[in-house]
Amino acid sequence: MKRTWQPKKSKRGKKHGFMKRMDSHDGRKVLKRRRLKGRKKLSV
Repeated sequence: MKRTWQPKKSKRGKKHGFMKRMDSHDGRKVLKRRRLKGRKKLSV
């Protein structure tokens, strides 16, 4: 049986990457929150 998580770097970046976050209003909110929280990594 195939497991649910089959890692793909390109797909991950496309869905959760920085550019993807920046192109929507809510995505920018996500980045803002993560900056305020002091996250080392803002996105994938």
